Amino acid sequence: MMNTLNTAIKTSTKTITKTRPKTRPIVFLPADIKQIGLHPFNAVGHKYVLAVAQAAQATPLLIPAISEYLDLDAILAMADGILLTGSVSNLHPSHFNQAVHDESLPLDPARDALTLELIRKTIDAGVPLLAICRGFQEINVAYGGSLHQAVHDISDLYDHRAPNEESAETQYAEAHRVNLAANGKLAKIVGLTSIMVNSIHGQGLDRLALGLTVEATAPDGLVEAISVDSASAFALGVQWHPEWQVMQNPAYLAIFKAFGEACKARMLRRIPPD
Repeated sequence: MMNTLNTAIKTSTKTITKTRPKTRPIVFLPADIKQIGLHPFNAVGHKYVLAVAQAAQATPLLIPAISEYLDLDAILAMADGILLTGSVSNLHPSHFNQAVHDESLPLDPARDALTLELIRKTIDAGVPLLAICRGFQEINVAYGGSLHQAVHDISDLYDHRAPNEESAETQYAEAHRVNLAANGKLAKIVGLTSIMVNSIHGQGLDRLALGLTVEATAPDGLVEAISVDSASAFALGVQWHPEWQVMQNPAYLAIFKAFGEACKARMLRRIPPD
């Protein structure tokens, strides 16, 4: 079955490469496993796919969280970008040599298995990568870093969680400022030295992985954005949620536009115009 699926993916790659319209790049989004009623579903939040379509001006497609059946190299061969989304679930702490701190919090091992392998392959393949919240944390763990499982329990760090039982507008409202690294990649993208961001996360970066550069920090010193040193293409992760009302926020929009431009450049290299 696995060989049949991989053959089908490779065949479809050749077909898409030859026939698909060249006006919009393709961005793949790894799925979460969501339990809806009696059954698990592969799912991606609507705000992420909408931001890819509107702000990055790309075509969003889902990668199912069934990594054991996928040929990721074949998927990356037809990808112009990868977006790692946020999620209600957390990375399993065994990936950074810790035990589970709070067993009431949701985990998603199927997504872990998919994204932690996909991240390094994406960078090695020169495919643009934008990572948000959980995705930002996944980059750090994929390269050997660790996480705080409960930022609010760490001395000298703020509580970065959103208020419970509030409207989405309240939860995603601007919560604090982040300071951007001088002359860093993110600062150049948004053209500012600091921006206001939302804050909807209980976990956060602890030990920064080798090979990553800090692009932004919160006032308490928590790392809020990173880039991948070895990347030949766009490779940025942010802890906040720039997909939220992205078309109404110039700084958030600048991030998605830069990602979209990198994806378009990848598409034109991969499929030169006639």
